[in-house]
Amino acid sequence: MTLSVDVFWSFRSPWSYLATPRLAQWQQAYDLEVVFRPVYPIAIRTPEFFNSVNPMWFPYFMRDVFRVAEFLELPFQWANPDPVVMSRDEHGQANIPEEQPYIHRLTRLGVLAEEAGVGIEFANAVAGLIWTTNAWDEGDRLSEVVAGVGLDLADMDRRATEDIERLEEVIRENEQAHATAGHWGVPTMVFEGEPFFGQDRLDVLLWRLRGAGLTERE
Repeated sequence: MTLSVDVFWSFRSPWSYLATPRLAQWQQAYDLEVVFRPVYPIAIRTPEFFNSVNPMWFPYFMRDVFRVAEFLELPFQWANPDPVVMSRDEHGQANIPEEQPYIHRLTRLGVLAEEAGVGIEFANAVAGLIWTTNAWDEGDRLSEVVAGVGLDLADMDRRATEDIERLEEVIRENEQAHATAGHWGVPTMVFEGEPFFGQDRLDVLLWRLRGAGLTERE
């Protein structure tokens, strides 16, 4: 019996990146369907978060994410350019402009990739570029990693532009399902209605899957 896990995931989340190689490997190794459900990051969904969070949050966040990447033996640097364009004023208040050159495009492309049957593979390839490569958006870098999972970036961009309203509705549905599952952060994996938040809960999720009868592919 094939088991299925929904993965609520953001292109702006380094934690999503750090989880994705394992999720992609699981789908290859086990009789498991990983359903990739991209959502907009908290900077887009809840921009006021950055003006209310404890000031100790960000320094610890940065220390921890680099430490975990080292622990997992994954290459990592802060995304350049950041998938979400934002700045801070002289009072330290976050400014997140409505016009965003990257995050809407990436998230819509993620929906199209899942519809093409290679969502988690696309996420793994694109996140691996964003979080390891300076100027990831320049030249043919993005199109090359997309081609590596069997998709054509130019064709995807065309379809994403022509189908914005439908794709945005899918993203809204993902965000609603994410909230209904019982969490707001990414990555959140959901199996049979039970949420598992964070890359550090993947071992617990795998334990649950095995208890439900997860088997290796033949």
